[in-house]
Amino acid sequence: MAKRDFYEVLGVERGASEGDLKKAYRRLAMKYHPDRNPGDKESEDLFKEANEAYEVLSDASKRAAYDQYGHAGVDPSMGGGGAGFGGANFSDIFGDVFSDFFGGGRGGGRGGVQRGSDLRYTLELNLEEAVRGTTVNIRVPTLVNCKPCDGSGAKKGSTPSTCPTCGGIGQVRMQQGFFAVQQTCPRCHGQGKIITDPCGSCHGEGRVEEYKTLSVKVPAGVDTGDRIRLSGEGEAGAHGGPAGDLYVVVNVREHPIFQRDGKHLYCEVPISYTDAALGGELEVPTLDGRVKLKIPEGTQTGKQFRLRGKGVAPVRGGAAGDLLCRVAVETPVNLSRRQRELLEELRDSLEGDSSHSPKASGWFEGVKRFFGDL
Repeated sequence: MAKRDFYEVLGVERGASEGDLKKAYRRLAMKYHPDRNPGDKESEDLFKEANEAYEVLSDASKRAAYDQYGHAGVDPSMGGGGAGFGGANFSDIFGDVFSDFFGGGRGGGRGGVQRGSDLRYTLELNLEEAVRGTTVNIRVPTLVNCKPCDGSGAKKGSTPSTCPTCGGIGQVRMQQGFFAVQQTCPRCHGQGKIITDPCGSCHGEGRVEEYKTLSVKVPAGVDTGDRIRLSGEGEAGAHGGPAGDLYVVVNVREHPIFQRDGKHLYCEVPISYTDAALGGELEVPTLDGRVKLKIPEGTQTGKQFRLRGKGVAPVRGGAAGDLLCRVAVETPVNLSRRQRELLEELRDSLEGDSSHSPKASGWFEGVKRFFGDL
């Protein structure tokens, strides 16, 4: 069967630019790739056809021969240049297709220089430190550049040599039939160089483990989950590459009195039975000291009092939140005989008068209606 015109195969005009050719090929490669069409012979043939067309048209000299002589100009059986799957252009475009299939590019890297890993450190703070801000020293285990070899991994006075397997590229080509890919060089692991005389301090790694003591300035208002980024304080990069970053993650410990919700603070204030009934004045704690809280007579459990501006000033600016104090009326315990007598007299005097217990009155009325409906 006669071969189709390569421009027709890719669906482009004869004057198509290199970018148009690449775009057309990618679209066809994605559509007909064997991994997406397992067992489909027609898709496999179309994939091969697109590969051949792109391999010829992406090469300037082959394209010129094809434009002048057609398939005969590039057919090896007719003295042409050949149109297999081994050209460098195919490898370059196929790496991009792999990125679309698997979410990443080709492995390895030229020269082996790599950015160091980022590190995470959890910093425990109490509430007062988080609200007011503080400066703390932390000790972090990390990888740093080896000083004797200056991060190269080679013994002082020697230098890494070019990898003979990949020729310093860091990648090797693997081909099975029509399917050709590039992968990380197994000898130099993508670095392009090998160390024949390794440094005695780092054993050729270029990095050594070390503890660093760092001073961390914690801004006022931080909360659990907030991160402080220390640029360049992560692990040193491989073979002289730039260091990663250190992320200090804040965790605020529970407080015995206050609970925090954003910029507001909450606390529960126990008051006596008599203070709740008669009213009074209480001293309550805040992060700035003690303040007086006036309790009106007849205060019920659960009543909430708001102290404005006594909460937390947000780390990104803005007005401070509030302190909300929730009252919890305590039932007296361990009563003396006289105290019991007084409470019994009080109970007798209140019995039958629902005006003293508005909530109880409404609740019992609701219960009666509930059972009446049943």
